[in-house]
Amino acid sequence: WDAAYERELQTFQDIGDTGEIWFGEESMVRIIRWLEKHKVPLDSSVLDIGTGNGVLLVELAKSGYMNLTGIDYSPSAIQLSEKVREKEGMSNIKLKVEDFLAPSAELSGFDICIDKGTFDAISLDPSDAAGKRRLYVGSLGRVLKPEGFFLITSCNWTKEELLNEFREGFEILEELPTPKFCFGGRIGNSVTALVFQRK
Repeated sequence: WDAAYERELQTFQDIGDTGEIWFGEESMVRIIRWLEKHKVPLDSSVLDIGTGNGVLLVELAKSGYMNLTGIDYSPSAIQLSEKVREKEGMSNIKLKVEDFLAPSAELSGFDICIDKGTFDAISLDPSDAAGKRRLYVGSLGRVLKPEGFFLITSCNWTKEELLNEFREGFEILEELPTPKFCFGGRIGNSVTALVFQRK
């Protein structure tokens, strides 16, 4: 990931391209629409887990959200997101190099946690993926306030699989609509987007 974000950082410095928006712009719109529909206060504390280029945080800031934090374990990703934040003039976005599987003590008390692809990436780790998924769920329980919301977008997991992964400490509130496709007479989604609430 460091190498990928170093390339994106160089590209941003060269031509101003922010790089990949995971799951496309509609995934960001889906998250912001849900927050607005549920009248989530603009001063709610929001954590973007695996922020990458930080574009989601910029869009949240443009929508009026003020208490925004992005973390990524890749220093190059945080450098890139800092450059994007600077270019957009969004000084109120906090960015930190942080490993979500071993979060620091100050990473706590968030009203909302958002994940677009980070749980997927952790799930693909060849060394003890199941153990890392358990660490992730434990970390989420520590950083998210009771009754706080967790919005996850995944291309690796079905709704049923995610319900199973987050069954301890979280309950499903809603499945967000995502694009459907038909193959072999069966209908499916290429992406799953769910909202959980911490018990």
